[in-house]
Amino acid sequence: MTPLERYNAILSRKKIDPDPLQEKAASSLTRLYHDVLEYEESRQGWRQKIKFLQLRKMPPRGVYLYGPVGRGKSMLMDIFYDSIPLGIKKRRVHFHQFMIEVHDYIHSRRAMDGIIEDMDAALPSLALVISNRSRVLCFDEFHVTDVVDAMILSRLFTAILDQGITIVTTSNWQPEDLYKGGLQRDRFLPFIKLIRERMEIVAIDSPVDYRARQLKEMSVYFSPLNGESNKRAENLFNSLTEGSDSGADLINVKGRTIQVPIAAKGVARFSFAQLCERPLGAEDYLAIAKRYHTVFLENIPRLGYDRRNEAKRMMTLVDVLYDNGRNLVITAEEMPQKLYTGHDHAFEFQRTVSRLLEMQTEDYLNRPKS
Repeated sequence: MTPLERYNAILSRKKIDPDPLQEKAASSLTRLYHDVLEYEESRQGWRQKIKFLQLRKMPPRGVYLYGPVGRGKSMLMDIFYDSIPLGIKKRRVHFHQFMIEVHDYIHSRRAMDGIIEDMDAALPSLALVISNRSRVLCFDEFHVTDVVDAMILSRLFTAILDQGITIVTTSNWQPEDLYKGGLQRDRFLPFIKLIRERMEIVAIDSPVDYRARQLKEMSVYFSPLNGESNKRAENLFNSLTEGSDSGADLINVKGRTIQVPIAAKGVARFSFAQLCERPLGAEDYLAIAKRYHTVFLENIPRLGYDRRNEAKRMMTLVDVLYDNGRNLVITAEEMPQKLYTGHDHAFEFQRTVSRLLEMQTEDYLNRPKS
């Protein structure tokens, strides 16, 4: 089925609500679907290849989906990805993971005996490697914050597109807002121009935040700690990530590494011990907030005087997530008002209680999130 047919099938099963902007995006992805099939077919067989080279057929124009969180961008990209036949090499990857692989490749080229090359020299060979492995690339959560990444992207994507690779991306930012305010941004502007020229820009900014609605309907605070709470938290995680494969992640903060045990589609799961029983601080929590729109903090025990240090870290964590408008899902032994029974931070913890209660409200869950 085409992406639009798959989208309508999901709609008919009442798994999603009608959304004109999602339907428009599905139509754009269907156009790309047909273009990919025609383009890749023209590359098969020696007769087709000769004709292909003679005509210098332009590769398909990709699709850049952007809009606020919770509008269905990842769902639509998954629909497109699933529509592409298995005979066409394809890959779906979080953009952060892709850039880690890019840096690893460049480093390996520099480390090889007898090879001394700068970044520019390594990128065409990398594009060829990517082309041999994937004809369709789907990037989720496209975002640029690092100056080195910004300098790489224009040259790398030019090389990738010149290999005839089809690209689909999701992002919270329109192209003009990528790397806004970043160092040497003038050198990044050719990349924005490249996106505009080689990709169709599709906005998905529906007034409804479907993710926030899920959080409100399924709740974000589960207590006490028992099988039922764990089951409800698990169901919520699967719903938010649409059942996609999850895995570990790593966040680097000034030479330190934060291990993320489970993550998928902008959602991360941690135990209380992992985030609050280790010597982490506001800077570490901020790095987590920048990476994920939703954080699960699970198995919070009753916090007494003997847990005052852990309680202090939890207060800092909640403050950082609250200030950045992130969603927080909790499984805990007690409800917020009874969670801390110590006296050292009793007064300060009241603000944490207040914020935990507010973070469960519809107004908070519907707050705009970058």
